[in-house]
Amino acid sequence: MRKRILKRYSFFIGALIIAAIITIVNKEIGFKTFSIAGASFKQMLSVLPPIMILLGLMDVWIPRESMMKYMGDNSGFLGIGLAILIGSIAAGPMYAAFPFTVVLLRKGVRFSNIIIFMNAWCVTKITTFMFEITALGYKFTLTRLMVDIPGIIIMGYLVQWLLSKDELDNIYLSAEKLE
Repeated sequence: MRKRILKRYSFFIGALIIAAIITIVNKEIGFKTFSIAGASFKQMLSVLPPIMILLGLMDVWIPRESMMKYMGDNSGFLGIGLAILIGSIAAGPMYAAFPFTVVLLRKGVRFSNIIIFMNAWCVTKITTFMFEITALGYKFTLTRLMVDIPGIIIMGYLVQWLLSKDELDNIYLSAEKLE
């Protein structure tokens, strides 16, 4: 049990030890490191609880069969469109997408649609779109979207194509084991 916990948190423990050594060598840099880490942790705590509540509700309210119908293996353009839409209206930093991704995996969503969703979360958010229009203009924003949207779709299908059936099965199985 202890070995499993140590293995799971080895990166965090290693980073903490390195930060402590840096603090011993140079207190100013060390304290700044801990200050930045603390601010990031506070931001994460403000973002994740609402997302977890919404994920819990989605997990209970939306049956697996519905998700498979609309975003599963036979969903076609509808699945692609929903993946882009959900990713585009999402709020929060990218790390907030990962718990949502686990729920999508558990619901049987096609893997390419999950990759499309994650890419859309990164590059087609409505908030980013609105900022770009005001800061960079319509021409730039629409050109970027005309490049990004096909790229997002191609990336989703390319990633799924590059993975073997066993690798995909292991990804879905791993998502089921997470609790």
